[in-house]
Amino acid sequence: MKRWVKQVGSIMIAGALLTGSTAVVGLSGATEVHAAEAAQQNLLTVLGKGEISVKPDIVYLSIGAESYAETAKSAQKSNAQKMDKITKLLKETWKIDDKDIKTEQFYVQPNYTYSDDNGRKVKNYSAYHSLEVTLRDLSKVGDVLDAASDAGANSIGNARFSVENRDAFEAQVIDKAMANADLKAQAMAKASKRQLGIVLNIVEGSVGVDTIFGLEKMAMEAQSTAADAGANTSVKPGEIKISTQLYVQYELK
Repeated sequence: MKRWVKQVGSIMIAGALLTGSTAVVGLSGATEVHAAEAAQQNLLTVLGKGEISVKPDIVYLSIGAESYAETAKSAQKSNAQKMDKITKLLKETWKIDDKDIKTEQFYVQPNYTYSDDNGRKVKNYSAYHSLEVTLRDLSKVGDVLDAASDAGANSIGNARFSVENRDAFEAQVIDKAMANADLKAQAMAKASKRQLGIVLNIVEGSVGVDTIFGLEKMAMEAQSTAADAGANTSVKPGEIKISTQLYVQYELK
């Protein structure tokens, strides 16, 4: 009888110890949760934006040709002759280095016609080849495009103006973004009746550079500056904007 009582007592004691242990673990977990919530309440993250305007010193031109023929071989051969003439013009007349001329896109494909009676039939084949041409003398953009067109280029895409060495402006645009983040953070801290502490983390978001003139834009420029039908194409790069975004996390006191 005493042995049974001792066993029950032992079980009861073990049960009490287990419950007590569980209570301690639960209390510790709750403390950690409250600590994490408090830490989150003392953080402030803002988005700072910086932007500067500079004059471009380089432009990337898309110059190409497209040809049509009854066979794929004939279309490709005809287009290759056009592109050889255009490439020779760029290298010999405009003194553009090989490294500044690279293939942008190339394809040969069939074109189809559709009818209820005959269904889909091959109409002809088209061959397309375009080059990305890097030009550093921006005063020659319009002349180069006109010359390429005269040489057989019938597909002229965007003129993308940029700066060759973006790193030279990196510090300026980051300084502006950081100043913008500080201004926002100080205003938010003041509005919440808190004090702004140290910067805890910085992550750079999207960055941007380049101004793009499309075909329609270039055509409009040419029309607005042309006094007669034979006037040259005029492309004015103006200024480009270099921008960045910084996600800055501050401590709140």
